[in-house]
Amino acid sequence: MDRAEAAQLAQGNRFSFLHVGRSDIDLPPDVGPYDERVYLKARDNLKALMLDGTLIQDRDPSLYLYELTMDGRSQVGVVGCVHIEDYEQDVIKKHERTRMDKEDDRTRHVLTLNANAEPVFLTYPGQLYLDRLAADEMRAKPIYNFTSEGVRHRVWIIKNSDTYIDAFRRIAAAYVADGHHRSASAWRAGNERKGWNPRHTGLEEYNWFLAVLFPANQLEIMAYNRVVRDLNGLSVEQVLDRLRQVGSLAEATHPAPDRQWVFGIYLAGRWFRLELSPESINAQDPIKSLDAELLYDRILEPILGIGDIRADKRIDFVGGIRGTAELERRVDSGEMAIGFALYPVRIEQVMRVSDGGGIMPPKTTWFEPKLKSGIFVHTLD
Repeated sequence: MDRAEAAQLAQGNRFSFLHVGRSDIDLPPDVGPYDERVYLKARDNLKALMLDGTLIQDRDPSLYLYELTMDGRSQVGVVGCVHIEDYEQDVIKKHERTRMDKEDDRTRHVLTLNANAEPVFLTYPGQLYLDRLAADEMRAKPIYNFTSEGVRHRVWIIKNSDTYIDAFRRIAAAYVADGHHRSASAWRAGNERKGWNPRHTGLEEYNWFLAVLFPANQLEIMAYNRVVRDLNGLSVEQVLDRLRQVGSLAEATHPAPDRQWVFGIYLAGRWFRLELSPESINAQDPIKSLDAELLYDRILEPILGIGDIRADKRIDFVGGIRGTAELERRVDSGEMAIGFALYPVRIEQVMRVSDGGGIMPPKTTWFEPKLKSGIFVHTLD
């Protein structure tokens, strides 16, 4: 969210964790997002929550279970810390490139706060043994149980952490689902602290960063759609003619695609369905067969002239929770000229790309529900 949205959400609520994550809302509007005062204010706000008893440090080191339930579907993760060496050695696998300016910002945030202010969202291949352990723990009364913005959050303290630690030793890898910049900055912050410590052993708390590990078979990925500001000098009919050369094009009654390699296209107040020929796609290539990559290779770049998708200001991305109605709104308003609805990527595709050391196209995965900031904080000492 931008600064104005954050300020509105936190207005009148001193307990909002946005005062830590977006502390620029507590400073004059002319203070830039990377000003030193922003990081110092975040540190002061976090300290205040710790000193007044709002945030409680547990007496014993523990792992936790964190359940999120939305629309009748639940996912249960193990909350704890993972080691920066596992990130460095690709035991924790990535599928996105990070932006250096965002990495720099979050690294500075971690070091100034001396804390991971929120966890990274990791996933792993589901294990029946771990599912059974979690089910047993969840028979007890949770320490937290509340509903916020349509999502129920429940938390349990795990009674026997060693059982879970032993179980995770048998899992070959974890995958960053959401939080590539947070994990990269946690790794960088740990290495900086390592450089400051002549007696470094690798066991210090700064070597660990906060994470929630969810089994992959419990996760849902929503579509990450696209809108483009103009038609690259083409008329509506010229764009439609070019699209007919890409695949089978017809007017659509349902805007959201029902399978892979099909796109919903909103143009001039009408929805179209574009189907690509499976014979034209190398299904064995984990990246080139992704819908987001096919959309770029066959439409965004050759027809609409989109260059670097990470930097081109003519394209924007619409998270799946906003639905196809948001595409219609932005095109009908005149802000954008054309919208593309994509079929959601599957978690198996994400893991396949990560296993091959590949990089997903930007803005490909949208996980729901989101982790709630402010429940878990990990200090580096």
